[in-house]
Amino acid sequence: MLDRDGTIIEECGYLSGPEQVKILPGAVAALRRLKEMGFGVVVITNQSGVSRGYFDEVRLAQIHDRLRQMLDAEGVRLDGIYVCPHRQEDGCTCRKPEIGLIQKAAEELNFDPARSIVIGDKWSDIEMGRRVGAMTFLVGTGYGAQLQAKEATMADYQVDDLATAAEIIAHVERREGR
Repeated sequence: MLDRDGTIIEECGYLSGPEQVKILPGAVAALRRLKEMGFGVVVITNQSGVSRGYFDEVRLAQIHDRLRQMLDAEGVRLDGIYVCPHRQEDGCTCRKPEIGLIQKAAEELNFDPARSIVIGDKWSDIEMGRRVGAMTFLVGTGYGAQLQAKEATMADYQVDDLATAAEIIAHVERREGR
């Protein structure tokens, strides 16, 4: 499970148009490496800009279509994108750190969340992963560097970026003989 903004693509506040999608350096190679290791690549993202009226679900679909096109052009196919459009105060079960979306993805894609890996740049990503028993990585891209500087995370690993996370995952996989 990967967060979108600040993990795969550049963090730019409320990204509201497909032309704003910019993939972070090294992210494509990291995603490709994860796929080659046999991992599914699923994006779970909070997008409260929808409920705040900054953009609608049609525009969000265009943004995700653009992301898929950019990754497809590099030979990387996402297995799914799961979105929470709610604000924190809405009290839904799908907004990270709640586990509703990871449970939905697990049911639809047939995997055990406790045997998954969660990579993100925010406390909510790490907390969602911890709640399901997943291995967690806090990347220093996006908002992650601020959290790392404050040592305000309980992530299993704190890394510079998605590429470094993929390197560690490959090492762990080899060590565990998977």
